Amino acid sequence: MKTKIYSLLLACATLPLFSQVGINTATPSATLDVNGNTKIRTTPAAPALTGYQVLGINSANSEVSTIDPLLIYAAANTNSSVYAAKKTAGISLLSLGLFPSGFRAVNFLAAERTIGSASLFSDTDNTYIIPSTGVYAVGFTFRYGTGLQASLLANNPGVGIVRTRAGVATTIDSRPFSGANLILLSLTISESSLNSVYSFQAGDKVSFGLVGSTALDVGLLGSSVASFYIYKISN
Repeated sequence: MKTKIYSLLLACATLPLFSQVGINTATPSATLDVNGNTKIRTTPAAPALTGYQVLGINSANSEVSTIDPLLIYAAANTNSSVYAAKKTAGISLLSLGLFPSGFRAVNFLAAERTIGSASLFSDTDNTYIIPSTGVYAVGFTFRYGTGLQASLLANNPGVGIVRTRAGVATTIDSRPFSGANLILLSLTISESSLNSVYSFQAGDKVSFGLVGSTALDVGLLGSSVASFYIYKISN
């Protein structure tokens, strides 16, 4: 009997030494270290979000931690590709050798953004830089002068969007200003916009400008208004 009591006391005395338990591992690195799958037969349903945490696995060390569900919701609803800019004064049109014939870009600057990260836009060539491959919603509006001209504009000008990929620039969409010949007057509605979805690759550069614009009056350009928005909607 004494031997059994001594053995029990010895076993109890050594319990604090074994503070880490390993399953399928001889070298546990946590209080409970399971090297294998875990199966839970029954889990009760939480009645509400408030007061509950979810479990997440750290991919670096496989540790399980609690996470506030609101953090997951916030991360899932954050769109880092969103960018918008508006230019109301000092508009000029830039012509680069790689642009398609007749296209000139509006001289947008990162300082004119209304929302989004400045890192998405380059002041060097006045372009939005696609952060990741996918489908993007894009809108571009340009109002030339007051938006109404008392004559038909030459060269059929309008708005355009150009994508530059691997040094090759391509017009992906355009729309001319509309005009009408009336009995006593020719009118041009010199305001137009593009709103659609486009597929881009990471690193593509997007330029917003005018097509057929070589005959536009520089003075009217200075009083024009231009704006654009862009954001990713799908992979």
